[in-house]
Amino acid sequence: MVVTPTVELRVSIDVGARRHHVAIGLSSGEVLEEFAIAHQPEGFTHFFARIEIHHQCYPGPVAVAMEGYNGYARPLDRLIQARGYRLYNINNLKLARFKEIFPGAAKTDRLDARKGLELFQLREHLPLAKAVLQEVGAIPVANERLKRLTRRRRRLVNERVRVVNTLHADLQAVCPGLLEITREVGNQWFLHFLVSADTLPQLTRLRKATLLNIPCVGRAYARIIQDWQPRAQWSQEVEWVGAMIQEDAQRVLDLDAQIAALEATMHHVAQASTIATTLVSIPGFGPICTAELAGEIGAVTRFQQESSLALYLGMATLDNSSGQRHSSKPPKQVNVRAKAAMMTAVDRHRKSVPESQRYYEKKRQAGKSHNQAIRALGRHLCRIIYKLLKDERLYEIRTVEEDTTGHVAARSLPVGQLRRANKLAHA
Repeated sequence: MVVTPTVELRVSIDVGARRHHVAIGLSSGEVLEEFAIAHQPEGFTHFFARIEIHHQCYPGPVAVAMEGYNGYARPLDRLIQARGYRLYNINNLKLARFKEIFPGAAKTDRLDARKGLELFQLREHLPLAKAVLQEVGAIPVANERLKRLTRRRRRLVNERVRVVNTLHADLQAVCPGLLEITREVGNQWFLHFLVSADTLPQLTRLRKATLLNIPCVGRAYARIIQDWQPRAQWSQEVEWVGAMIQEDAQRVLDLDAQIAALEATMHHVAQASTIATTLVSIPGFGPICTAELAGEIGAVTRFQQESSLALYLGMATLDNSSGQRHSSKPPKQVNVRAKAAMMTAVDRHRKSVPESQRYYEKKRQAGKSHNQAIRALGRHLCRIIYKLLKDERLYEIRTVEEDTTGHVAARSLPVGQLRRANKLAHA
């Protein structure tokens, strides 16, 4: 009996902001059709209709490769996964390296769409082409939500920093003495105080009873404000800058409320995320950092080994040696958001675990900077994190103590860490 090999239907998409160029071919290398679609529901309908026509003739599996997954391709990438097609992301950095080695005579959107079909053919024989095409697996909905929520929170936090800096500079120019009553311009009581009157000069005429009715202002802060009022001085700019200062103060208050609401939602969503619940069991890993890491990692199945996760989190470097020169260089395939969250979490972790703190001090004594020592410790934690996520285990601390007979016995504590973590100080 002769078994006919299954023919895979392959689709390559060159993603654009408004139009996408599509090339449909077979695993044998034959190109069946090329066309363009608009980034509109009508274009998506036409896209799937053309695929189904060819799928009737070649009823094998369907694989789709696109450049710009989770970017301009949204929501087409989600629709493709909903259809049950295998989805591959074309890595931009590795694609650029591939084009340096195998340059083309010309470049157009149509040729870029065909390039995806070529990568399908070459990935079976060329490791570099295989690295360019990365299959996109299913990511839990909770992690998808955490990714959007944490990125939104980060944008609001960055905006708050900019507004607070502007507010500080304007207050310094309009009323320098006003800044002396607070250590931080972004304090809640100070912001509520700034917006409690119609104009800034009216702040000097507020009585104690009125001050005590201002949110977050108690007797201690009311006394500080009353001490400042008799010596308050305003520049001429207050006539037109004062309203701007009060608008900025109100904007910071609004941002604080939005950030607090996002953090509450993140905490609720993180309870349904396996990655978040695992990472939060590590001492020092707070709810914000774990939510950011869970959202950016998505699924541990994306990484074939722990070194890939370490590179993605920015905790590892690449060798850059030649002859007698031995050095390293930072990788380009780093998720900067995940790296920032990881650096903060590792720094807090080493303050919570004595073994990690000793390892950090050992690296500092060896001449490493603070960030280098944190990344070195983070590199070890990436091994632990990868193992925890693979085995679906929580972080566990294990101590070694001697029993009454002089034998060494292991004792598990409630909050855990893997056995590997106890060896950090000796690494």
